[in-house]
Amino acid sequence: MGFWIFMLLMNLMIPLMMIGFGKLFVRSAPKEINPLFGYRTTMSMKNQDTWSFAHACFGRYWFWLGIILIPVSIIPMLFVTGAKESTVGIVGGGLCTFECVCMLIPIFFVERALRQHFDRNGKRRSA
Repeated sequence: MGFWIFMLLMNLMIPLMMIGFGKLFVRSAPKEINPLFGYRTTMSMKNQDTWSFAHACFGRYWFWLGIILIPVSIIPMLFVTGAKESTVGIVGGGLCTFECVCMLIPIFFVERALRQHFDRNGKRRSA
């Protein structure tokens, strides 16, 4: 049962992190464009406007995806309560892999939104 609790907590860390960083990015992007922390792509780092827009957009996606992933993380683990450690490990590892993939999916949507709202040089498109 100890390993099951450990795996459940580890699988909840990703959605909780997504919720926390999502809220942080929606409220305020990192002040300066930097190569170490934040949503860093070529387009998002063009200027302060693209940087702020990308963080607000990415933060919203991560926040809501994190909310959705909490029950998605808990329910499968409930099915392996009391199972062998190997079974719990396989299910927990599969969930972790799924969550990691889910963390990357918003990148495609944010990049599309950046291309819709900004030109190649990072200048906002007129309405």
